[in-house]
Amino acid sequence: MYDRILLSTDGNVASERAATHALGLAAAHDAVLYVLYVVDEDVVTAYSGDEYVDGAEGPEHGLEEHGEEALSELRQRASEAGVDTETAIHHGRPSEAIVAYANDHDVDLLVLGTKRRPDEYRALLGSVTDRVLRLTTRPATVVKTEVSE
Repeated sequence: MYDRILLSTDGNVASERAATHALGLAAAHDAVLYVLYVVDEDVVTAYSGDEYVDGAEGPEHGLEEHGEEALSELRQRASEAGVDTETAIHHGRPSEAIVAYANDHDVDLLVLGTKRRPDEYRALLGSVTDRVLRLTTRPATVVKTEVSE
């Protein structure tokens, strides 16, 4: 049923639960697991850079480093589970980049993590997962994680 599954990750606790679910699905369906980390351009451009001595130390570098660590851990877990993976880091607005990547790779299912937060929080800030669900026409599974904030 699923040959190509896309997991979008930002390396947080919600992504961890989603990764476990995506790895299980990929193993059960003998599917390729695509794992995408998006460097949020809005975060990168929000900083003036004044606090950094060298541009290589700025937020973009830190986000890319965090993404590489998250992808490396997922590649290791996938290898241990016998799941073929393809990983990528893209730059842009996360929701748009995720949908574009899913379309470009013709994935059968998107797996997204989300933190359960109060309605007031979502009304003010929204979530990447919510935006992806509104933008995509592909099947998606949302893995919710309770957080206390």
